[in-house]
Amino acid sequence: MSKQRCFTAVIALIIITSSIMLKSEDKLGQTGFQFLSVANDARAAGMAEAVTGLEMNSTSLFFNPAGMARMENNIEVSFSQNQWIANIKHNALCFAIAPKQGRYGVIGLTFRSIDYGEIQGTKVWENTQGYLDTELMYPAAFSAGAGYAKYLTDKFSVGAQVNYTGQYLGKSTVPSGDTLAVKKNLAFSTAIDFGTLYQTGFKSLMFGMSVRNFSQEVTFEEESFQLPLTFNIGVSMNVLDLFDMDPGLNSCVIAIDASHPRSYPELLNIGLEYLYLNTFAVRCGYKFVHDEQKYSFGVGVRKFGITVDYAYTPFGVFDTVQRLTFKINI
Repeated sequence: MSKQRCFTAVIALIIITSSIMLKSEDKLGQTGFQFLSVANDARAAGMAEAVTGLEMNSTSLFFNPAGMARMENNIEVSFSQNQWIANIKHNALCFAIAPKQGRYGVIGLTFRSIDYGEIQGTKVWENTQGYLDTELMYPAAFSAGAGYAKYLTDKFSVGAQVNYTGQYLGKSTVPSGDTLAVKKNLAFSTAIDFGTLYQTGFKSLMFGMSVRNFSQEVTFEEESFQLPLTFNIGVSMNVLDLFDMDPGLNSCVIAIDASHPRSYPELLNIGLEYLYLNTFAVRCGYKFVHDEQKYSFGVGVRKFGITVDYAYTPFGVFDTVQRLTFKINI
């Protein structure tokens, strides 16, 4: 198949998928595994997650897998920690390798773990309170993924990732004949992410599209739900290119993302990143339509193959969210 036909096929697939999503209005607010929608990477969070149209190397697997296709280094390892609301802790690990300088594509692995903290278990009982305390519960969730990205032409890249994900909601005591039985509440699912990235040829202007968390329904007991399927379209550009400034000195990237989640109305995110001497970065972003998350801020420094990024996000009536990401390039 020619590269032009590959390009046409991928664009057609994106359009068909987005059309299906736009008609899926009966599941609004009814998705589960919401941890899959939380951004852990500090650079992305500092830019209000408007990164669909950016090349993010290994961490692109969490946003648009196609952004990993032009990874400059042979190996990249990334670790992120996210202090989420309600003392929920998110940890994420990424690994990417580009054999032969990416000639045969880039292979990536991801892992996410979520610690929801400690919850006191209870069971119904015939006493004054109507319940008895049971053991402490430690609900958790995880996802493990494998992805691949490749540039088909000097301007067009594609990528995809398969995730195996699960959630544990503790134990419950349920009737079983004349006795009570203890049951573990577990659910698992397989999800697919895929995306494209197109360099227009006009300065550094790029367009990206991605579909995340495409899967079948998941069932807990008798209730079924779908994963947080999201369709994103993004655009980015280093606006200093318009002034013919030396890109080796600094850059100022503006990125805009439009999202259509299954659970919420359409969203619009705008992010900005100023990079000085290709070393020091300052970021900010704004999320439209969101009730609690709006502004975000971040900083970063990279030198000698090591990158450290930090993001600070006020979260309305909830706790402030802070994220920290370490990257090593070889």
